[in-house]
Amino acid sequence: MTQAAHKAAPKSAKQPVKDASALYEVERRAYHAARPGFRIAELQISPTQKVPWHYHNNVADTFYVVEGSIRIFLQQPKEEVRLKRGETYSVPPKRPHLVVNAGDTSAVFLVLQGIGEYDFVPLV
Repeated sequence: MTQAAHKAAPKSAKQPVKDASALYEVERRAYHAARPGFRIAELQISPTQKVPWHYHNNVADTFYVVEGSIRIFLQQPKEEVRLKRGETYSVPPKRPHLVVNAGDTSAVFLVLQGIGEYDFVPLV
């Protein structure tokens, strides 16, 4: 797949939002080091919670697992990544992804989001 394929927005996308906190439920959400063009989101999700399918137009998501484990499902191309404590993975802008808890207890992870203007584009 070419780099250009990653730049095209998925056809099933909704309108982008600047604050996705009302779109899905988590046990805990906090933001650190937030400044224009960059922020660190800390999320805690239960074994049944997920961050739904979405992508970002301008920012990459770099995941770092603090506790537990997560699974990241990706499209364009289809891929599944499993991360446990201390592991990282980066999702480039415009690549659709879904995040789920991969364990039996809560998972805590950081998402470094930048560099650029943040948006969250939910997929239908």
